[in-house]
Amino acid sequence: MPVQVKNITKSYGSQKALDGVSFSFDDGELVGFLGPNGAGKSTLMRIITGYLAPDEGQVILNGERVTPDHYRLRSQIGYLPEHNPLYTDLYVKEFLEFTAGFYQLRNKKKRVAEAVEMTGLGLEQHKKIGALSKGYRQRVGLAQALIHDPAVLILDEPTTGLDPNQLDEIRQLIRQVSREKTVLFSSHIMQEVEAICNRVIIINQGKLITDGPVADVKSGGLIARQQVLVELTTAVDVAAWKKLPGVGEVDLVDERKVLLTASDETDLRPAIFQFAVANKWVVLTLQEQQVGLEHVFRELTQAK
Repeated sequence: MPVQVKNITKSYGSQKALDGVSFSFDDGELVGFLGPNGAGKSTLMRIITGYLAPDEGQVILNGERVTPDHYRLRSQIGYLPEHNPLYTDLYVKEFLEFTAGFYQLRNKKKRVAEAVEMTGLGLEQHKKIGALSKGYRQRVGLAQALIHDPAVLILDEPTTGLDPNQLDEIRQLIRQVSREKTVLFSSHIMQEVEAICNRVIIINQGKLITDGPVADVKSGGLIARQQVLVELTTAVDVAAWKKLPGVGEVDLVDERKVLLTASDETDLRPAIFQFAVANKWVVLTLQEQQVGLEHVFRELTQAK
């Protein structure tokens, strides 16, 4: 189901949280939604769900405008907030039946059973939510967001605080869900977005700063800066490497490894080799690196 975000502006008092943000996403897209803390991500996600009304602009879902009182249209959206609100004294199955009641589902028991199976809660459904691990609580949150079979799923930081095993489980679940639904997925973990999303949107200070396929955002002209990993036989002299012309950033990897990022489109490798020879450093490794999404994110969102 297509979603259009048109010129959304939202202020809290004198602070402008969103400033004319526009984009759209369509059926079957799994979109990573990135931005620093305070960029306006959660505010925009709440506006898309109809929980908040914008000061200006509109959200169009399948040709209709989303508003806080348009309950039929809002029922097409599933939402998992950043701070997953659950009734911890309820049993998992009881909570999902309670949630299903909000949507007045005729096939409530069937939908609860399907949501339990989809999110892998079969062995946990008769436990109290308060007794579950963080990973399983996130599964319960996803189950309540999916209980009414929405066409659009909005996930705000769904993997915060999970251990590596739980992260992998939730990622696989999100991939599975995205085969049938349009998903907007907010996260601070860049590797996660690279791994599961086919498109990324980045906002900063309430404004849209980039939108495109992950591969294009990483290498398609937005930032075409080379990174080179250098390994020496001796300890790295960071101050010396910073003086090398054409080097924009110097990141110490370990005592004998340094990652150099070009300040422009120059190929650093010849200069690195000559610089090492001039300083009588023996180079063990000189390896060009692919620019990662995390580096692109820093470049686009850090204050200049």
